[in-house]
Amino acid sequence: MAQNVQPMGERQEEEGMTLLEHMRELRDRLLKSVIALAVGTAVGLAFAEQILKILLAPYGPAKQLLVTSPTSPLTNVFTVSVTAGAILALPVILYQILAFVFPGLLPHEKRWILIGLPFGFGLFIMGATFAFFVMLPAAVGFLTGIFPSVFNVALTPDDYIPFVAGVMFWMGVAFEMPLIIFILAKANVINANVLKRHWRWAVVIVAVLAALITPTPDPINMSIVMVPLLLLYGLSIIMAYLARRNATVPAMLDPEEKLRDAT
Repeated sequence: MAQNVQPMGERQEEEGMTLLEHMRELRDRLLKSVIALAVGTAVGLAFAEQILKILLAPYGPAKQLLVTSPTSPLTNVFTVSVTAGAILALPVILYQILAFVFPGLLPHEKRWILIGLPFGFGLFIMGATFAFFVMLPAAVGFLTGIFPSVFNVALTPDDYIPFVAGVMFWMGVAFEMPLIIFILAKANVINANVLKRHWRWAVVIVAVLAALITPTPDPINMSIVMVPLLLLYGLSIIMAYLARRNATVPAMLDPEEKLRDAT
């Protein structure tokens, strides 16, 4: 028995080496992520002109942006290139994060992460695509068409590009609603009954979100945002139901929840 007891100094040294190995692994994975971002940025820079033309589509295929600063073209090209590079490098970055975190997770946690990541990424792409092809053409047309006899609209890249990117980003985030609800249901926070009982509050919250996301004050463009968000809320109810099928602990927001396995 005495031979199996490891001295305190050796145990501390072994634990220190283990921590050092983890830090080295973290450094290596961060370095690979940075390299992936640099390569993606280089690719984005090579196609920056084409990307900028695509972003101009909601404004009009024959339109150009007004430059009022000598550095504005370079700044916006670099911004677009880095953004495109981050999107291209995202699979590599996510893989590096998962490879570092996975050894400490339980099997069922690994399974849900592998299912949730592609689902969440797909929802984000759907939201950004919806914003680009449906919301932005209507919004930009409305905003640039106000009193054309009075306002001579000439958009600058410093205003237009962040505007387009912001609308696409926040609409992509809004489309993550079903996944967020699923996670909350799995974490025993909420269930489908709570969502169904409070649908009126959901309509109010969706209306507020639509007003914040929608860049125009008119009800038509606001309804363009509200309709898909309300449909996503309905999908969220279904996702919450699926997440709670085998639950053994009542949801925190519904302590009287009836569970199948409850005794």
